Amino acid sequence: MKIDLEAERKEILNRYKILIKACKRRLEKGDKEIVRKAFEVAVEAHKEMRRKSGEPYIYHPIAVAQICAEEIGLGATGIVCALLHDTVEDTDLTLEDVKGLFGEKVAQIINGLTKISGVIDNTSSIQAENFRKVLLTMSEDIRVILIKLADRMHNMRTLEHMKREKQMKIASETLFLYAPLAHRLGLNNIKTELEDLGLKYTNSEGYYDIAVKLQETEPERKRFVQKFIEPLKEILGEQGFQFKIFGRPKSIFSIYNKTKTKGVAFEEIYDLFAIRIVIDTPLEQEKSDCWKVYSIITDFYHPSPERLRDWISTPKSNGYESLHTTVMGPEGKWVEVQIRTVRMDELAEKGYAAHWKYKDSAADKESKLENWLQRIREMLENPDPNALEFMDDFKLNLFSDELFAFTPKGDMKTLPVGATALDFAFEIHTKVGEQCIGAKVNFKLVPLSYELKSGDQVEILTSNKQTPKEDWLGYVITAKAKSKIKSSLKEQRKKTAEEGREIMERKFYKNKLDFTLQNVNDFCQFLKIPSSQELFYRAALGNVDIKEIKEYIRFKNNPVKPGRKTVTPKIEQLVTNARGSSDMLVIGDDMQKLDYKLSPCCNPIPGDDVFGFITVAEGIKIHRVNCPNAIKLLSNYAYRVVKAKWLNDQMISFLAGIKIIGTDELGLVNNITKIISSENNVNMRSIKFDTDDGLFEGTIMIYVHDTKHLNHLMDVLKKVKGVTKVERIDEKN
Repeated sequence: MKIDLEAERKEILNRYKILIKACKRRLEKGDKEIVRKAFEVAVEAHKEMRRKSGEPYIYHPIAVAQICAEEIGLGATGIVCALLHDTVEDTDLTLEDVKGLFGEKVAQIINGLTKISGVIDNTSSIQAENFRKVLLTMSEDIRVILIKLADRMHNMRTLEHMKREKQMKIASETLFLYAPLAHRLGLNNIKTELEDLGLKYTNSEGYYDIAVKLQETEPERKRFVQKFIEPLKEILGEQGFQFKIFGRPKSIFSIYNKTKTKGVAFEEIYDLFAIRIVIDTPLEQEKSDCWKVYSIITDFYHPSPERLRDWISTPKSNGYESLHTTVMGPEGKWVEVQIRTVRMDELAEKGYAAHWKYKDSAADKESKLENWLQRIREMLENPDPNALEFMDDFKLNLFSDELFAFTPKGDMKTLPVGATALDFAFEIHTKVGEQCIGAKVNFKLVPLSYELKSGDQVEILTSNKQTPKEDWLGYVITAKAKSKIKSSLKEQRKKTAEEGREIMERKFYKNKLDFTLQNVNDFCQFLKIPSSQELFYRAALGNVDIKEIKEYIRFKNNPVKPGRKTVTPKIEQLVTNARGSSDMLVIGDDMQKLDYKLSPCCNPIPGDDVFGFITVAEGIKIHRVNCPNAIKLLSNYAYRVVKAKWLNDQMISFLAGIKIIGTDELGLVNNITKIISSENNVNMRSIKFDTDDGLFEGTIMIYVHDTKHLNHLMDVLKKVKGVTKVERIDEKN
């Protein structure tokens, strides 16, 4: 196919014009020229490159810059960096060139965005290391992460051109880290779209199922919203408010999550949408006007008192401000209502990036962002933390809801829900945390593990004799406390090991054994101890005795002839063996005698979309693509994932679970068991039924051949009189 270069050149210029239009109101004098220069440099650098879709590569940086301008609200420096974000990594342009052309600041941001190239070590996730590097730079400049999010957003929007396994890896990573990060930065629209697209590729069936149902129920929803807001419009207008009022559908991802976590069907979810009222009011009247609107609504519709959320008096730490209430609307349906001002709405949609517009009022929230970045800096300061461990600690903070606790002097500290007195101590200062022996909450003495509640006043008791203990890790949930305790324990272990070294040296000389590095390492191997530091640590605790040294000397002088030695293969070797030349694991293929197990967390059966995950101890474990653990595995250990497909020649039986819900009709259980036993080649392993007030719920574990077999059986069961729902379950009951 011949490429029309002239048409492409026109399209590139056209896209550039749309970009300039999007960021016009934020460009100051001289900015347009620098953006143009960045655009020309990027076009030149990427001129030979194309994307997987066949389009010119330059479309991608322009699209990322467009997202930065339009959806995040960045200024000229951000736009320049977005246009150049892939140049240092993928083209001949160096960081020095960028620095020379655009200055120190742009080079610093681009450096933060340039991934670590080459392999670090095959036991840690390269993605985790990249992310750590991005966060390191981000703690100096927030634009790094904002551009990174825009880059991810465009990659997700164009993911259909990628291979299936690449789609799974990128989408899993997005759900695992980037969507929570967008949420933490208050970028609501971006968070929602990333989650929806992540779901679309990790569980397309679940995604389209909800998307279709949302489309089908839209006219009915529109009628209901109209009915709900009509009387409110009238009263708010009479009261002189400038306002917008509209219904916002919930995202596909949040609806899907609700069906999974609450175990309810789509039809049973009452809050498929929320009503949003946005009022235009001066800053000094914001709080009182929002409460006035609340008062008007609750005069009209009856509120649920336990569903009131006031994030105007105490905003969330990502800057989110709003008043939420749930009221009983027409037709006996509960409806969530969100009340906020134009300023709050813009901050909620664009997060911290919208602050350019509200500089004065944003001071308080800026300090909250600053505090959050400060926490990240502290987490990153730890020398040599394992990247994946760090990532898990980091996620702890991303997902948390918040509580507010106070010091004796009345200073407010924001902590995640579930935080303890010990978390609070570390929040005040690392030293206070390390020396904490207890706390007084609301003037009563409590242990370190006491779980705080919003509004608690906390006084920390310390002693300079106290040091962190191993079990403290179970008392804390904040990433800061966890990383400081780990760091302190490492330090203590190191000191103890130094004392143990002298003890070991004396024991060696007593037994006429030279204290050389070779002898120490050999002795470690003999005792199957992982490192010399661990050996010295055990010696300091008195766990290495003379008898073991004597046994080692006997072994050294007369080594046992090696018998059949079992060697634990290195993970890299396992990966190579499993992948082989075909790069595809065929399950049930007699040719490939690979040790694989079907993972009990999701019970895969032939016909399921699956992947293999290589473990050191248990060979290859087969997981379903929509397994609860899949996102984490695909995101963090993608290099250990093997594509897998079923070879279904043999009639092997696999265990699967079915859940049946219905009304307790006469003879229902009998009908169900009759159908299962009359079905060809189906054996029941267990059956459990409960009835409660005329409702019936049953769980059946059966052996089937594949998904086709299982789906056929489920279709037959759905037709039984009294059965309302039949679904597959993952866990073995």
